[in-house]
Amino acid sequence: MKRYVIAAIFIGIGIIIAFPLFSMTYYTMVRTSTPDFCATCHEIKPAVVAWRSSTHVNNPQGFVADCMDCHLPAPHKTFDFFFAKTLHGAKDVIKHFTIDEYDRQKNREAAYASFDNAQCQKCHRNLLAMPDKRGAMLAHKTVLYPRPGYEKKCVDCHYDLVHNDQVTVMYKQYREVPYRAKGLRKI
Repeated sequence: MKRYVIAAIFIGIGIIIAFPLFSMTYYTMVRTSTPDFCATCHEIKPAVVAWRSSTHVNNPQGFVADCMDCHLPAPHKTFDFFFAKTLHGAKDVIKHFTIDEYDRQKNREAAYASFDNAQCQKCHRNLLAMPDKRGAMLAHKTVLYPRPGYEKKCVDCHYDLVHNDQVTVMYKQYREVPYRAKGLRKI
């Protein structure tokens, strides 16, 4: 009987300690996962401004893909998500306080190099269901099912889609020509 009381006391103490600790961790993760929080660093502010004028915010569907959707793994992969978020946050804070000048182009290229197609496919799932756009469907098919040695990333063609420095919002439904990927960059 005494063992059950001791076990119940330890479980109670564990709950009393774990619940606030988990709540504070969750609250911190949610508060630091917003574009407004990302924009508090002067290095990231231009990227957030460019993101706000992109189709990842302004689109006829009303869907908004924020920083976390593209730059971190899916949240259902809990350990990977928390590890990547902590690593990115620590890296950004260290860079903020240690570098003299922020090279936006160099960091943009590093971010694009680290992207995985699965990050884009979290939202863009129906890439092969474009019956009226056969060329786009075939281009995406070569990315989804590449031949060995011909692997490509989504950002190889869509490199200026989100963080381009346009000053006006280009609403998809008002464009004279629909958005087209710029294709592979000249290397």
